[in-house]
Amino acid sequence: MTKINVIIMGAAGRDFHNFNVVYRNNPLYNVVAFTATQIPNIDDRKYPASLAGKLYPKGIPIHPESELLELIKKFSVNQVVFSYSDVPFPYVMANGAMVNAAGADFITLGAANTMVKSIKPVVAVVASRTGAGKSQTSRKVVDILQRLGKRTVSVRHPMPYGDLAKQKVQRFAAISDLKKHDCTIEEMEEYEPHISRGNVIYAGVDYEAILREAEKEADIVIWDGGNNDMSFYKSDLTITVVDPHRAGHEMSYYPGRTNVHLADVVVINKIDSANLEQISTVRDNVLKLNPTVKIVEAASPISLENPNDIKLIRGKKVLVVEDGPTLTHGEMKYGAGTIAAQKFEAAEVIDPRPYAVKSIKDTYDKYPGIGILLPAMGYGEKQMKDLETTINKVPCDAVIIGTPIDLRRVIKINKPAVRIDYDLQEVGRPDLTQILTDFVKKYK
Repeated sequence: MTKINVIIMGAAGRDFHNFNVVYRNNPLYNVVAFTATQIPNIDDRKYPASLAGKLYPKGIPIHPESELLELIKKFSVNQVVFSYSDVPFPYVMANGAMVNAAGADFITLGAANTMVKSIKPVVAVVASRTGAGKSQTSRKVVDILQRLGKRTVSVRHPMPYGDLAKQKVQRFAAISDLKKHDCTIEEMEEYEPHISRGNVIYAGVDYEAILREAEKEADIVIWDGGNNDMSFYKSDLTITVVDPHRAGHEMSYYPGRTNVHLADVVVINKIDSANLEQISTVRDNVLKLNPTVKIVEAASPISLENPNDIKLIRGKKVLVVEDGPTLTHGEMKYGAGTIAAQKFEAAEVIDPRPYAVKSIKDTYDKYPGIGILLPAMGYGEKQMKDLETTINKVPCDAVIIGTPIDLRRVIKINKPAVRIDYDLQEVGRPDLTQILTDFVKKYK
């Protein structure tokens, strides 16, 4: 039987998972290549033979997505599998049209084919868009379940930007583990908040192998989703976070809309900074897609890690550094750092773009909508150094750090810096405590 030639379009996450669970050991298919986008420096590599399985003894090449049409022709490709997230519907179908015109089928894989079943109850926390507040919701879920006497282990959506073979299964329980696994800023932003609370979090490449390890030390597994992707695990409770600052996006982004359909609970976050029209629009849209879903409203109040640092902001010229992916493919125009600059009455937010160097300048060129904020890009040591150089070149009185980790721990900042804290604060009923208490009673 002639094998079906396949290309998997991805961004070092969902693409590898789809391969592992659907194609790796399936003799009907021949995956000829991955293509890569969104994340710098992940193309022109190989998915290693040690992960690819016995059908791929030489591994599988990873090419830039710009070569997709050439690859379809070169390898007589029958199917192209779209396997990355946080993109608008027209973008998905524009790629579909291009692939179809080149002679191949265009496929998106569904939940049933790609969700691994756990022997333990799973709570999945996902979102409609990057930057909606999913990570703080995940931490809140962990806190509640632990107060209810349950051992939780979180599993984070993949960010494998280094040596894929070494990153097959990663366990993080101490800050030293971040260095041990050569984590980027993007990885540290997700892992460190769990570790600093004394919790365990796993990540890596092979998510069935990761799940089997997590199950050994957990009563309940928490899927800590990323990039508004679907859960990799079959969930017993799906919590989807939506963002009223981007009202309407829950209807028109892939696969964020899928997450709204899948939700048992939807958290409408940031109601303290969104207006009533935005909140109402999101609520109406959610109920159109999922009429029986439970809706929790939540605020995302900000505070200074050190309250005395207000003097470094009030009346001063500040540089605002925000979470990188939230500003880039998340398309947010501001974050916690911006809100802090307004709340604590900074005199001026300095535009960092004239001072951006190398890869940081490239980021502004690729995402011109970022504006006067500085995205905390750190995909590897070189980019982290570029971020450090850019920050230190900006003529400002202080730096406001609006990222989930303290950048001062990983880069040297030559001027005063303040860090912003933010957590999920539920408003009214139902709330997550009530919902999770019922969940624990159900699954015991």
